[in-house]
This record gives sequence, structure tokens and C-alpha cells, in this order.
Amino acid sequence: MKKISLFFVLFISGHLLFAQNEVEKGLEAITMESLKGQLEFLASDWTEGRAVGTKGAYMAADYIASMFQTYGVKPFGDVAFTQPSRSERMAGARPEPYYTYFQNFGLIEYEPGDEQVFSVVTSKPGSESSMDFTFKTDFYVQTGTVGQKVQAPLVFAGYGYSDEDKTYDDLKKIDVDGKIVVILQGYPGHKDTTSVAYKKYKPEGRYAAYYLERDKMKNLQDAGALAVIYISPDGNPMMGWAQNNVYRDNGGFNESDKRPNPYYGNRMSLPGKEIGGNLSTFTVSSRVVNEILSGSGIDIEKFEEKAATDMEPASKILGGKSVAFKTTVNSNVVNARNVVGYIEGENKDEFIVVGGHYDHLGKVDGIIYNGADDNASGTVGVMEIAKAFMATGKKPEKSVVFAAWTGEEKGLFGSNYFVRDAKEKEMNVVLNLNYDMIARNPEGDSLGNQAHMVYTEANTLIGETTKKNIEDFDINLDLELRPSERPGGGSDHAPFAQEDIPIFYFMAAMHPDYHQPSDELSKINWEKMQNIIKVGFLNTWKFANSDDWKKTTVKPKAE
Repeated sequence: MKKISLFFVLFISGHLLFAQNEVEKGLEAITMESLKGQLEFLASDWTEGRAVGTKGAYMAADYIASMFQTYGVKPFGDVAFTQPSRSERMAGARPEPYYTYFQNFGLIEYEPGDEQVFSVVTSKPGSESSMDFTFKTDFYVQTGTVGQKVQAPLVFAGYGYSDEDKTYDDLKKIDVDGKIVVILQGYPGHKDTTSVAYKKYKPEGRYAAYYLERDKMKNLQDAGALAVIYISPDGNPMMGWAQNNVYRDNGGFNESDKRPNPYYGNRMSLPGKEIGGNLSTFTVSSRVVNEILSGSGIDIEKFEEKAATDMEPASKILGGKSVAFKTTVNSNVVNARNVVGYIEGENKDEFIVVGGHYDHLGKVDGIIYNGADDNASGTVGVMEIAKAFMATGKKPEKSVVFAAWTGEEKGLFGSNYFVRDAKEKEMNVVLNLNYDMIARNPEGDSLGNQAHMVYTEANTLIGETTKKNIEDFDINLDLELRPSERPGGGSDHAPFAQEDIPIFYFMAAMHPDYHQPSDELSKINWEKMQNIIKVGFLNTWKFANSDDWKKTTVKPKAE
């Protein structure tokens, strides 16, 4: 009996040691030399900032694919065909299919065309008058992907805002279907930080104001609005449309008498089978606002004060008022590509996706935006985890896809395309790890070890596993855990979360060099970057070889 017990103990101990060695082999593969070598190339001037569709982005994609191939990660992209030579064809050879590391897709790049028309039409018994305004004098328009010609009645819809619990909803008692909607920027109480409305509705998080306005557009489009007119009571948009630039622009990193070309001047869209996202958005001068609201009884200042105190919408149809507009669009197609490889698991049909975007802002007016932290750092993280998985020498239970996304900076296009394609192919994607900006220090990070991780709140073991791995492997990382019911925002985990796929997402810090040419290698915190990659590997290895983390904590329904 003792012999059997001793044998059992030795067997279990050996098995655990072997498993531990697998993990240790993976961790040992994540070397500082490897991190530096890969990041120094991706963030070099040779890749010219890796803007989607550019030569620099294609060069970066080729490099990432070559790293996957070097590590032994299999291609998981589009199918291509061999091209036999003429003599080979004559000998009977035929094109053979093979998988590539590239997932190719087209984007529509577009901007307002030369002709833009905007008229405010006032109808009275027996008469109709039209005020015709001039593009870039009294209005500017962000068009959809195709031009439009519309005349429709006007609706004032306050802020066009509704909170998650629908305690305030500007669209609740007004029909905007087939209408042009006039809204204010912001939300109830946004000008009065002492108001109850401000404390209740103030959005939190990275780029909160941007996401707020974006969500308004989506809600209005879903409700059938034909166009949106933005009112900015405290701003003077005409200043931004002025054509002269008398003084040198010494702001930021630009010292020139020429205004820099904005990266987001030309917008992009991921086309589907139907025309989507074609809601034209107008920004107008104060005299256009006065013409629209004349005779309506709406006083913007009083409305904002009342919304802050009473938190009650005041949406209404603007009787006798309509707008006629015509937009034209200049557009072209830009080819883009994700880089995708995978390690086949024992379960071939269950996938974890480890991803991060490799694109950045590119080269603007000769200035290269290298994007060392955003997001060459996260891309290196993806490659290093792929390397670590291969170094274990063990096949994981689940298949793991390693993806470098493009088009994130223009609208999460690469990750959106992958999720859409995976859904059409009925891929069983069970988890997503996203790396975005994992190598810098936030203000006040005196020890240089702070970062945060967002994860799907229901999957509580994701957070618990992360804390345990940091403790068990003595990793110098002060990690703030941020559980979220359905994590959103402007990074590549969002398309997965929208499909109710659990995610966990690492970010080290926002910093003053964000989207500036100064986001360079000299400011990278290499140790923090390495530690975040190690935790990501440990988590992913655990999740790829177990199912415990899938257990969810379901919140009890409110009575």
C-alpha cells in the first residue's frame, strides 16, 4: 500500500513539475532583448507611422507575419493560390490553395465634395421663404459615404441624450423618423458641476465626451433621423472655417504658417452589403441657429438651465420649419489587412483571440507619428505571447488566434471585420485579450509599475486569476482591476464585447504624448511592458487550458 501511495505522490509531483516547466518555458521566452528588437523596428521611421493602407503599414504587417512564421505559428488569414510557372503548368501542375497570414478587406475613404447646399425653409400660410447658406461660412458637414439630397421638417430634441436607465430621454416623446434633428452638444447639467443632473449623467472614462456624442448619432440613426444639426451655444465654429492663417501655428509640435492636415480629416468606413452610417451631421453658425429657432419659443439658455434642475426633456417639432440640403462626397477605396496566425488546440473549434492594433497615425505633412506606445507596444505583446505559447512545447486545449489589427485609429475596422467574418463562419470565439498602450507611466506613477485591466464583470475568475498570477510569479505590477458589464470604448475589445464575448484588456497609461510625434521609444518603460506581457501570457495560458473562468456571476434581478 505504501509503495502504491509513494508512486502516486511521485506521479502527481512529476506531473505538476512538468506543467510548471511548461509555464516557465513560456515566461522565459518573453525576453527584454526580443521586446526591444521588435518594438524598435515597428516604431521606426521606416514604417512611417503605420497608417492604415500605407506602404509603412504593409511593411509592418509583413514583419509581424514573418515573426509569426519564425515562431511556428500557423497562418490563419485568407486563402491564396500558388502560381505555377508556364513550364510547370505544361507538366501538369495546377494552382494549389494555401492559407496566408493576411486578412484583406477594403475601406471607403471619404470627405465632403465640392458642392454642399444648406437652406432653412420657413413656411407660413400663403408663403414659403428660403435662406440659403454657404459651406464653410455658415455651416460645415460631415457627410456619409454617399451624397444625399433631402428636404425634411425639423425637430428640436434637446441634447439627443438618454441615459442607460432611461431616467432622462430626449427621444422618448418625439418622433424623429424622417426628420432632421436639431440637438445641443453635451448632456443635462454639463455646464453646472454642482447640479444633480451633472452628478447623475456625467460620463466617465477615456474619451467619454467623444463616446457620448457618438452614441447619440447611433441612437438618432436607429430612430430614423435623416440628418443632425449640432448647436454649440458657447462656441464660434466660424473661426475654425477661416481660410487665412496669419500667424505661425506654434501649438503642439507644429511650427509652420500652414495649418497641419488633420489625420481624421478624411473619414473611413467599413462597407457592408447595405449603406450604413450615412447620417449627415451639420455644424452651423449662430445666425443659422437663430433662423432655425425663430418663432419656435425655444430659448437655449433657459432650456439648459431647466434641464439641469428639472431633468425633463423639452423636445418638440419646429412647426413651419424645414431644411433642404444636398451633400456630395469624394471617396475612394483603400485596401487594408489584418495579420492573423494561430496555434491549433486539442479542441480545434474553440478559439481565444489575442489581439492588438498595429496601425497608428502615419506621416502627416512630413512629420512621422511613430506610435511606440500606441500601439507598437501592444503589437509586440501579441507576438511575444505567440512566442511564449510555442516555447511551452505543449498544445493548448483551445485554439488560440494571434491578431494584429489595422484601422483601429480610424474606427476599429480591423477587429470589426474579424468579428463580422468570424460570426459569418460560425467560429466559436470564447474570449478576447486586447493590448493597447502597455508601456508608459501615468502621472504620479513614481514606482513605474501602475497599469489597469478592464474585463467582463460576469467572468469574475478573470480578475481573480490575474491577481493570483501577479502574486504567485512575483510580478512587479500595481494593477487596477476595472470590471465592466459590457466593456466598450475606443479599442479593439469593443467589437467582441458587443457580441457578448468575454474580454480582458490591458492598458498602462494615457500620457501627454498620446497621438503626438513624441510617442517615441525613448519614453518606453520596458520593465512594465514586459510584466504586462507576462501576465497576459499567464492568463491566456490558464484560460486556454481550463474552463473554470467561463463560470459567470449573474446579477439578481431588481424587484
